Amino acid sequence: MLARCLRYARKAAEDLDAEILVADSETGEETEALMREEFPDVRFFPHERNVGMGALANAGLENARGEFVFLINYDSIIECETVERLGDYLAKHEDAGLVAPKVLNFDGTLQHTCFRFYTPFTIVYRRTPIGRLPFARKHLNRFAMKEKDHDNLLEPDWVMGSAMMVRREEVLAMGGFDSRFFMYFEDTDLCRRYWERGKRVVYLPEAVIYHLHGKGSAKGGLWRSLLCNKLTRIHIMSAIKYFLKYYGKRNPRISDETGGGTR
Repeated sequence: MLARCLRYARKAAEDLDAEILVADSETGEETEALMREEFPDVRFFPHERNVGMGALANAGLENARGEFVFLINYDSIIECETVERLGDYLAKHEDAGLVAPKVLNFDGTLQHTCFRFYTPFTIVYRRTPIGRLPFARKHLNRFAMKEKDHDNLLEPDWVMGSAMMVRREEVLAMGGFDSRFFMYFEDTDLCRRYWERGKRVVYLPEAVIYHLHGKGSAKGGLWRSLLCNKLTRIHIMSAIKYFLKYYGKRNPRISDETGGGTR
């Protein structure tokens, strides 16, 4: 998947003044050989241990040389004009801090990557059978902004970190991704800090990538997942850290009655 991602990234970047970087956790010999033999032009930053998603993103941001950085997961395919369209939007809209593309599954269906901010009820409804009840389903549908037309530009509270473009110097001045979040909620937290600074988070549907979304933390029921699924435990711990970090603080989007507007 990494090799496929990089081949498409090369095509997307070939007419741009751009570079490609890969930051990798628990790097194995096979990955090192791939990067050395097939992608010697790609700047490679391996790590011996699993440092977490936020730390990998920070490694890319700290070592990048461009004004804008497009952060994507390795299990993605970039359409050719996506990088240019995202960069053009940031260049023309100083009030936008972060812009994200439309994300599609490999079968062409929409992958929901735009969300409103979590509440503790969101976690409960997503992780327990309560989520099947009508009031809980309504809450979760609103959380995922399913009532919005995702063919239009949106301003969600936060977007999934699998694909987002930022200004390098700006996000580094904000401290980058919060290292307290090993995995999960690092994207929610970053978007919230943008809104707190008066910067918009934007979803731009004219820019498209394809992403293989495994939902690794969602497999099995709550108790089985807590016992057997490490990703579920990490997700719950990150949620606790997030709610503690923002406990008693005003939601920067509370003035938007609909929470996640259109523009």
